[in-house]
Amino acid sequence: MSEPEALAVSDRSRLRRKRQRGSYDRRVVDAILDEGLVCHVGFVDHGTPFVLPTAYARVGDVVYLHGAPGNHMLSTLAAGCPACLTVTLLDALVLSRAAMHHSMNYRSVVLFGSTTPVLDPEEKRVAVTAVVEHVVPGRGLDARAPTPQELRATAVVSFPIVEGSAKVRTGGPVEEPADLSLPVWAGEVPLRLVAGTPVPDADVPAGLAEPDYLRSRLDRLAAG
Repeated sequence: MSEPEALAVSDRSRLRRKRQRGSYDRRVVDAILDEGLVCHVGFVDHGTPFVLPTAYARVGDVVYLHGAPGNHMLSTLAAGCPACLTVTLLDALVLSRAAMHHSMNYRSVVLFGSTTPVLDPEEKRVAVTAVVEHVVPGRGLDARAPTPQELRATAVVSFPIVEGSAKVRTGGPVEEPADLSLPVWAGEVPLRLVAGTPVPDADVPAGLAEPDYLRSRLDRLAAG
């Protein structure tokens, strides 16, 4: 089954400001979700708003979230609470000649919807493995698979990729013509996530080298 080409547009997801930076294209949305490592989930429980960070993974048309069964966010979402899921990738600081025109280059996704609890053990296994694979591709096949007991002790929900939008800013500062002659440096400061040197656990056997897939992951991060 082919994936939909665009997200559904509603009054809450319709882009209003800087609409030229926005997109409902699933290819844009999926690329941002697949590159990010942390999402923030917003929801309201008994009148109190919460926005919490968590790991995630996209599999097809859903984003999987998982954690302990007693996790407040997951238990609230599993009960059908409407939620908003966001992912933001920060690409650069944008320095303007004027204080009011400083900005940042970014790629972001905002999704709206309600989650569905994942109860099937096989789908749970797929979801948990997908989160591991999302962080370090190749790790899901290398690490020990979750046991039935571990799966029963894990809460998983799926967030639909149906309604929302993406927004992207690129380029330098947008200046007032009168400010262009000011003797003030302006431009972009590129930013990227950089991985440090892997530190082996104390119980790793001597001589056991880091796996090739980890080196590949580090190389991709270094390349930006």
